[in-house]
Amino acid sequence: MKRRQLLRLSLGLGALAGGAALAPAVTALHWGRRDLLGFGTALSLQAGHEHEAVVERALDEGVALLRRIEAQMSLFDPASALSRLNREGRLDSPPKELLAVLRIAHEVSRESRGAFDVTVQPLWEAFAAAQREGRLPDAREVAAARTRVDWRALDAQHRVVRFDAPGMAVTLNGIAQGYAADRVRQALAACGIRHALVDAGEFAPLGLRGGTQAWSLGIADPQAESALIARLLADGRCVATSADSQTFFSADRRHHHIVDPHTGYSPPALSAVTVAAPSGALADALTKVFFVAGPAQARQVARQWQVDALWVDKAGRWEATPGLRIEPAARRPML
Repeated sequence: MKRRQLLRLSLGLGALAGGAALAPAVTALHWGRRDLLGFGTALSLQAGHEHEAVVERALDEGVALLRRIEAQMSLFDPASALSRLNREGRLDSPPKELLAVLRIAHEVSRESRGAFDVTVQPLWEAFAAAQREGRLPDAREVAAARTRVDWRALDAQHRVVRFDAPGMAVTLNGIAQGYAADRVRQALAACGIRHALVDAGEFAPLGLRGGTQAWSLGIADPQAESALIARLLADGRCVATSADSQTFFSADRRHHHIVDPHTGYSPPALSAVTVAAPSGALADALTKVFFVAGPAQARQVARQWQVDALWVDKAGRWEATPGLRIEPAARRPML
């Protein structure tokens, strides 16, 4: 998989123009960092504390937790709990993290009327299979895959997870990284860490960068990922992004990894969405809801979920809700 670059850390940016004032001086912090590969991309954990031993222990626990969550939810590992569910249609004694993610997914699906649906894996498989043959799936193939997509037919109980219809499959690529960011941030805080940044493919900040300034995130242009379109000053909420440039099935990016469960095809209007929400799992899932809703309904979605978002259309123009603290970093006209 391609490195998820749409939302990348900009450590050198400092506070934005007109941004937050410096926090009061704090005791000198020891900073530690772990860089690793997981969920098909590059991940990192940064944490600061007055005592080096606390930092090292916390980071070790964070890495172990990331590995455990990935081992449950990876589609690349045939031994993962998720792979077994997809293969057998049933999973007895599901791991608690997997069950938690499926329940969060269920709630988002219900409240979004199915705009977010983790059972879209058959559609992804139809496009991937056709791509291997150098083509796109035809209408019949897409329609056949859609008959096996229905979040309501995924039954997640304490003792068993199962599909209520044959041929179904789940992907957690649209929520697992946000959930992992949540859990790792909680683990770091439980170890006594007050300042950290978790990059599990989606971001979960804790405290302040260097113990003095808000974490600053650069939002890359989906059409030119070496350039930023905006800079975002993190306010403690988790931040997630999705874009048509991450994985796509056609050169024009009309067909990509984000699929509208209602049509079987990628939503046509948007190129990228960034969401700031109280949890990483919610932010991650809602990026897909915004894609399906499109720019005309984006503000309504933000109000419904009480989150903030920035969205970029196919022409590269962007718009954002007022709750984001952002500074434009490019000259493209805003919507």
